[in-house]
Amino acid sequence: MKKAFVSDLTSEQTITSFFLVSAKELRNTKEGKPYLRLELCDRSGTVEARMWTKFELAAQEVAREDIVKVEARVELYRDRTQLALIQLRKARPDEIELADYLPHTKEDVEKMWAELLVYGQSIGNLWLRRLVLSILNDTSIAARYKKAPAAKVMHHAYLGGLLEHVVGLCGLAEQVAAHYQPELDVDLLLTAAILHDVGKLDELCYERAIGYTTHGQLLGHIVMEVESVSRAIDKIPEFPPKLKTVVQHLLISHHGEYEFGSPKLPMIREALVFHYLDDLDSKMAAARTALALESGDEEWSAYSGALQRKFLKLDRYLQRGEGKPSSESPQREAQPAAVPAAQTAATAEAQPVVQPAAEKEDPNC
Repeated sequence: MKKAFVSDLTSEQTITSFFLVSAKELRNTKEGKPYLRLELCDRSGTVEARMWTKFELAAQEVAREDIVKVEARVELYRDRTQLALIQLRKARPDEIELADYLPHTKEDVEKMWAELLVYGQSIGNLWLRRLVLSILNDTSIAARYKKAPAAKVMHHAYLGGLLEHVVGLCGLAEQVAAHYQPELDVDLLLTAAILHDVGKLDELCYERAIGYTTHGQLLGHIVMEVESVSRAIDKIPEFPPKLKTVVQHLLISHHGEYEFGSPKLPMIREALVFHYLDDLDSKMAAARTALALESGDEEWSAYSGALQRKFLKLDRYLQRGEGKPSSESPQREAQPAAVPAAQTAATAEAQPVVQPAAEKEDPNC
């Protein structure tokens, strides 16, 4: 049975354990020497592995999503742990416990799903509410939405991660809309939060390992969700054409920058705000993952490949130094709590949608 998890790996040791192959390819060094490169994973994380010699048979017999038994040296390369494989073979069925290889959200999936439905029902604009609920109430979509990861590696990269990410974004959307009231339309922000990653239901595969489908690899989730959401809109009689364009813009601009895959920059206030909320929640999740992994260092986290840095374990650092803050803090004057929209307007009539400001001409056109 499995003896060592990815999170247990420390440099300068030899291990024998079982891992799931999430990626496999034959590569060549700069000198033209071939080697086998694998990505090995379990429920605690992913590690890169390389086999430099006697890999020909393994390269033929082992495929992606196989579970393998390895003997390997743990090494540190450019501040990242990797494995130098000595031996490799397919695991036998009696050696496998699938729960060891499926990272999963720690939250209650059904509870999160119920919260998401409440957020969808709270959307005041009749057209947007119909659109969102038509997608969430599709049983085939719902089943995948509850299970899908939010990404392969970058953030919320575990089963149920997409749902966890989206529910968190809905909460942020309500808080930020309340702060900037009446500038922001909370209905648009909630619609963006719920629909912005539905393309990942088809872009990613996640039965045994998290990877990309061929369709997803070729198109990407932004293109895929614009197509699927547009089809859902077209099934709603008399859906306003201009509102359809606004929804499409929220989807195609949510990565925020051309270099990050956005076909367009955010050009509506809600699109701009949503991009930053999505980016914030993603980066917080990546930092949380790094801090949760055992790094072998009392003050610094494991290296985050997503964010390309380590994080200071602030509590430990302050406890050991002279900078520990006082437990006393100034008292703020009590403010009335805002009532979340998700608790109030489940059956509200259609509300006007904030219209985008007139666009400036693109100087590059």
